[in-house]
Amino acid sequence: MNNKNSEIEETNQQLQLGIYYLPIVGIIPSIWTLSRQHSHRQQQKASRLSIKLTLIWLSCYVLLFISSNQTSELLNLRLLYTNALVTTGYFLICLTLILRLRKNKSS
Repeated sequence: MNNKNSEIEETNQQLQLGIYYLPIVGIIPSIWTLSRQHSHRQQQKASRLSIKLTLIWLSCYVLLFISSNQTSELLNLRLLYTNALVTTGYFLICLTLILRLRKNKSS
């Protein structure tokens, strides 16, 4: 019985860590976790990483978007393309982190 409880608790922990890594919306539970004083070290670490990734992506996204509106058409297209690559990279990093959590759980 104790083994089942530990498995359920570990599954819940992995699910919660996976929620932190959701693109864009994962920042909300991450901020919530960091604002609480009684969260686990692993949760705090995942929350900080999620917030850093989201803020870096958001900064790049906004800067590239604003820059593309201020330039010629050719440079505009290049900046928007770069913006799409940055966004794709952000989503792939988040997906990789979620898959790593799942892989660690299954092993």
